[in-house]
Amino acid sequence: MNLKYIIPALLISSMALAQTSVSGYVYEDANKNQKKEKKEKGIENVAVSNGVQVVLTDKNGRYSLPIQDGQTIFVIKPSGYMTPVNENNLPQYYYQYKPKGSPTDFKYKGSAPTGELPKEINFALNKQNESKNFDILVFGDPQPYTEKQLDYFKRAIVNEVKTTKKNAVLGISLGDLVGDNLSLQKPYADVMKEIGLPWYNVMGNHDMNYEAKEDMLSDETFESNFGPANYSFNYGNVHFIVLDDILYPDPRDGKGYWGGFREDQLKFVENDLKLVDKNKLIVVSFHIPLEHKNEDNFRNSDRQKLFDYLAPFQNALLLSAHTHIQQQLFYGKSAGWNGSKDLHEYNVGTTCGDWWSGTSDDLGLPTSTMRDGTAKGYSFISFNDNQYKVKYKTAGKPEDYQINLYVPKVIPYPSKTSAKILANFFMGSKKDKVEYRIDDEKWEAMDYDETVDPSFVMSVFKWDTTQNIFPGRRPSNPEISKHIWTGDFSKKLSLGKHKVEVRAMDMYGNQFSTSQEFEVQNSILIP
Repeated sequence: MNLKYIIPALLISSMALAQTSVSGYVYEDANKNQKKEKKEKGIENVAVSNGVQVVLTDKNGRYSLPIQDGQTIFVIKPSGYMTPVNENNLPQYYYQYKPKGSPTDFKYKGSAPTGELPKEINFALNKQNESKNFDILVFGDPQPYTEKQLDYFKRAIVNEVKTTKKNAVLGISLGDLVGDNLSLQKPYADVMKEIGLPWYNVMGNHDMNYEAKEDMLSDETFESNFGPANYSFNYGNVHFIVLDDILYPDPRDGKGYWGGFREDQLKFVENDLKLVDKNKLIVVSFHIPLEHKNEDNFRNSDRQKLFDYLAPFQNALLLSAHTHIQQQLFYGKSAGWNGSKDLHEYNVGTTCGDWWSGTSDDLGLPTSTMRDGTAKGYSFISFNDNQYKVKYKTAGKPEDYQINLYVPKVIPYPSKTSAKILANFFMGSKKDKVEYRIDDEKWEAMDYDETVDPSFVMSVFKWDTTQNIFPGRRPSNPEISKHIWTGDFSKKLSLGKHKVEVRAMDMYGNQFSTSQEFEVQNSILIP
């Protein structure tokens, strides 16, 4: 054996595996074969990133970036173009560089070894018409733990969305795509393709590889199925950023997880936003909400850095899920936000509701109302240039079903009662206006009240008082709702039937109403 030839070959192989830079072109793929040909021109001023640095292509569409083992190179889709999508409508905008592949001792597989980098990594784009007025779909936590629950998701949400999607041009799922069983990620993607829209996915705490000893490796299976956990793209006059905001293992004690960002993620946001027009609306999607009441849920310093990077933009929106309730969060100066107006975070209700719990609905599916009384469903966000409006859609209900009204069926005459009329306005916040009237009398303001939803409480007690166990799973215990208003009964109501009406106006100027009848009956004294 001649060592004279073997040793140089080994050195060359070692050097190849230790590649430190990557380059290529972003080009218009005229024949859509995802291969750059000589006649296909590069596209200038398109952002490309390695997950930390972000660069723009030159006049020929060429870019160059440093590269490290484990990084993903991706193009940041510019407005007016689209990346290819695969058979599941997942956008194909990235190349993963994992020469040794994912750890092989993980329960769920990640990426196979990618070996040496190609000579060039090129990204295909195709022109498309993009109006500045468009809609997107937003899903919170599908979170099926079993194939049966994935079927619930398909029947309750996906089958409906195929007919309600209307003008939506893309969708985003805000994490917990599955419930710990990562072998369901591909079947989830198979279900989602039926919607027929390009679909972007966020990493959730139930999408992680729990064997990971460092946070960088906790998304190996997610990345192999969906691509990078941190990325961005443009559509119309909106710049979307997607981030994995789960630190796992928790850096404080090595157990569980904590909301926050690694330094490389924050550097990506900083570098990404440096190249974004300040006139754009910035929409940042992640899984765990940024709530600032204490640091148990989210690392304060990371939230502050994100706020600082977003502050120069006049228009921004945060999207999260995770909580299995629905709430509107607003950040001002006391929370460290220094923008020109309060920063809005929409903590989205979940598609699985209360983890597929409760008795069956008309379709034989778990009712699965959330702990704050919000019915399971999904959201539409309508963009008009750099402004937005959000609308919640309850699964299986008409579009105008936005308020759940709780009214006692009977009250005594004379109507001196401690009973209350309660309105749960699913998209509401303390800033909104909710009014009621009885029998066409004058409209009066209802009182905002952070309390439990009595309808949901009754649905839970139903399980605790039954003589025969129900099929399915008992709902979770009630939780304080951030969108309930109360009103009193008039003391001058006559005997007989009456009608209460409630109307609510959301922060976007949309008005919704509902009504319910009740009866005033003669009091019966205890003998």
